[in-house]
Amino acid sequence: MIRRARGVLGRSVPRTLRARLIAGLLALLLLTCAGVGLATAQALRHFLVDRLDQQLADTGGRYAASLEHPGSRAAGDAARGDTRAQAPGTFGARLLNGTVTAARVVDGDADDPEVAEGTVAADTDDRVVLTAADRRALAALPPGGPARSVELSDLAGYRLRATAGRDGDVLVTGLPLSPVEDAVHRLVMIELVVFAVALVATGVAGALWVRVSLRPLDRVVGAAERVSGLPLASGEVAVPVRVPDDDLATEVGRVGAALNRMLGHVEDALARRQSVEERLRTFAADASHELRNPVAAVRGHAELALRYPGPVPDEVRHSLGRIEAEAQRMGAIVEDLLLLARLDAGRPLAAEEVDLTRLALDCTADARAAGPGHRWQLELPEEPVLVTGDADRLRQVVGNLLANARVHTPEGTRVTLALSAAAGDDSRIRLSVTDTGPGIEPALAERIFERFVRGDPARARTTGSTGLGLAIVRAVTAAHHGTVDLSTRPGRTSFTVRIPVHPGSAPPGA
Repeated sequence: MIRRARGVLGRSVPRTLRARLIAGLLALLLLTCAGVGLATAQALRHFLVDRLDQQLADTGGRYAASLEHPGSRAAGDAARGDTRAQAPGTFGARLLNGTVTAARVVDGDADDPEVAEGTVAADTDDRVVLTAADRRALAALPPGGPARSVELSDLAGYRLRATAGRDGDVLVTGLPLSPVEDAVHRLVMIELVVFAVALVATGVAGALWVRVSLRPLDRVVGAAERVSGLPLASGEVAVPVRVPDDDLATEVGRVGAALNRMLGHVEDALARRQSVEERLRTFAADASHELRNPVAAVRGHAELALRYPGPVPDEVRHSLGRIEAEAQRMGAIVEDLLLLARLDAGRPLAAEEVDLTRLALDCTADARAAGPGHRWQLELPEEPVLVTGDADRLRQVVGNLLANARVHTPEGTRVTLALSAAAGDDSRIRLSVTDTGPGIEPALAERIFERFVRGDPARARTTGSTGLGLAIVRAVTAAHHGTVDLSTRPGRTSFTVRIPVHPGSAPPGA
């Protein structure tokens, strides 16, 4: 449940810089509007309540005084009984010794002359029903003190003020707070509408402004994406992409300038790497070419010495045999190095029709003869599989894979060579060599196709392995616009070669 909540929260939070800036701008504006709305509503309420308090002070408790002697019409009591200037909703109450003796509210007929003159009694609807809590609240008002807000059960909110009467009693006068609340409510509704419009307008304007402001950053991102799409792994590489010069006084401008400097350093490093690689390829090619003749001469003299008709000591004959064997081995290394140098230089291979089915049969027969202790298995389609390529180089690929499985697995291991034609949705031929050996360590599997990488150096010395077989497999496969992959675990190791049917067409995802 916690993970699900985190996932939902992560998806709801904006992640791009543009979205975060707009969201932050709207959040700040929303907080500002909320603060302004609360402040103005509180200020208006405070102002209107002060006006009510001023009205209560101006009335002087005349309506409450009329409740002190309701039946008196003496001239001296005229002011006390004057209720004609009171607004509807005015509350009046008389307390004697802390007990409420009368409580009324002015309604629509409170200003009638008959009621004011005392000829007609006020309606009984003017009376207010007070609860015990209301009476305690009225009794708690200090005579002559400031006005207070009190919630009366029958009349809701009122602003009440108590004054001392002439007969030792307390007169309470109050005005309703409903006009104040209505005004504040109308202000809040107006502010909500205005602030909503302001948020929408600010969001649209902010989005346009952020988009314009982040255009230099978009150029930096575009340059970085174009550089990331360049083939920087090998070959002669130029990095012409640069960020347009911008104002260095801005953060984006400094980032663009730093990126341009970094791209310049990368281009220099790639040029130096290419130069070193070219020198190494030239050296390997020249050295291999120059070694071919001496190696051939050594081998020829060893064979000639072994054919000597006269008696040759056994020790000498054994040494000559070792010289011939090492000369053959050195010759194979020289040929492999020359092949790799030619492939690195991009020299084209032969382009002829090759029957991979016949090639797989021949290579498996050779492997069975070289390793009779292994169990060899073929999985071939019923129809011949034909591709366009170099037959000798493809034969070398299959032979190297089978030799690798034979040399680096114990006797009794089952080795399967499988070949499948291109399917309807695939334009590549698939050839795999799978064995049931102990597998390859992960650290070694990551660099298994590099040159001079050996799985067991001690064993390699006894078997004559040079660490170039799988490097040749990858180079020849790449020259045919194909790919080679490795999948390994204890009990199963599989090398898979995929070659496009049509020459020169790169495989999907290459």
